[in-house]
Amino acid sequence: MPKSVFIVDGARTPFIKARGKPGPFTPVDLAVQCGRPLLMRQSFPETAIDLVILGCVNVVADEMNPARVASLRLGISEETPAFTVQINCGSGMQSIDTAFRYIERGTADIVMAGGAEALSHSPLVLRRGAVDWFARLNGAKTAGDRLKVMTGLKADYLKPVIGLERGLTDPITDLNMGQTAEILAHLFNISRRDADTYAVESHHRLAKATSEGWLAHEMLSTVARDGSVYDHDDGVRPQSDVRSLGKLKPVFERPYGKVTPGNASQITDGASWVLLASEEAVARYDLKPIARIVDSEWGALDPSIMGLGPVVSSAPILRRQEMAVADVDLWEINEAFAAQVLACVEALDEPDIADGVLKLEGAGGRIARDQLNVDGGAISLGHPVGTSGNRITLHLANAMKRLGKKRGIATECIGGGQGGAMLLEAA
Repeated sequence: MPKSVFIVDGARTPFIKARGKPGPFTPVDLAVQCGRPLLMRQSFPETAIDLVILGCVNVVADEMNPARVASLRLGISEETPAFTVQINCGSGMQSIDTAFRYIERGTADIVMAGGAEALSHSPLVLRRGAVDWFARLNGAKTAGDRLKVMTGLKADYLKPVIGLERGLTDPITDLNMGQTAEILAHLFNISRRDADTYAVESHHRLAKATSEGWLAHEMLSTVARDGSVYDHDDGVRPQSDVRSLGKLKPVFERPYGKVTPGNASQITDGASWVLLASEEAVARYDLKPIARIVDSEWGALDPSIMGLGPVVSSAPILRRQEMAVADVDLWEINEAFAAQVLACVEALDEPDIADGVLKLEGAGGRIARDQLNVDGGAISLGHPVGTSGNRITLHLANAMKRLGKKRGIATECIGGGQGGAMLLEAA
């Protein structure tokens, strides 16, 4: 029989907005700053950790397999395996899902699963013409040959491309992620005001959660080498309102597009860890679970509408568990774009899609606004790609406990036309 798997604790760093230059932390720096105090508050020794898994998309060249580098820097045994997973925006949840499977089948008892991303450290990439030019220069045998190659140097060879821009463009459809959100806004008739209103609510909810202290146990401060302390998500704008957001110009489809910098997720750096344990480990170390993982699913669809990934990944869970949308007390849908989240809400509530496409057979329905991203999301705190799936799962568990809720689903869209979802139950 599959073993029960529990989330027993977790923590994340504050999310630090990228500001046009490398931030104070690399992905491993963030993972260590977050992981060290998390491990210090546990009742089990580090030797009890059977496995370390970390989601990371933009791996820094000096930190190949960041899971292993972070594990060793955290003082976890050299004999404990550690590996990195990558499924774009779902990487942080993939780490939890992989850990879940190891424990469920009885091959591990305690696993540390996380996500870490420093988007501000995304590399600068040379243009193909520049790469070819350097190759010719390197292959020149004589001074004359090298001089001849040098005369072919063009000005744009010295202007690199930001790697993140390429990473956020789908190579199959040649659409960037913002353009896929514009498609959903058009298909589901999401207005600019709808998107801006949602974005404002995200900022207000995160600001309230922070001021009320609801994130105190979950979010741990980080300290940079120069002594600077980061103790809050620095992208939140508590004074944001629909009128001010309405003045921003569309980014991807001018002049009539719906996606702007104000209603899209922020480019940020951050890390998150979740500790998972078997029932035996919970009893052995007197752990206090905050949630039990019931089910998880990965789905895929046309990359041009990748924002509906949460819908196609959540529906199989609902079918398997014989649940309806209304049976889920809380939802965490990663806020890649306001229009994308709102499109997912509409899709689950549209009978032709819920029944005809998702085969929910009357189990679809509308997610109430007070059940969705109750403490804000990526629009207000940011979307460090490899981390977000981990953060929303951890926060869902904590929000369920705080609000006394029984069931919740954390889910995200994934660049490339995929989605991930995880069903949690109160422990």
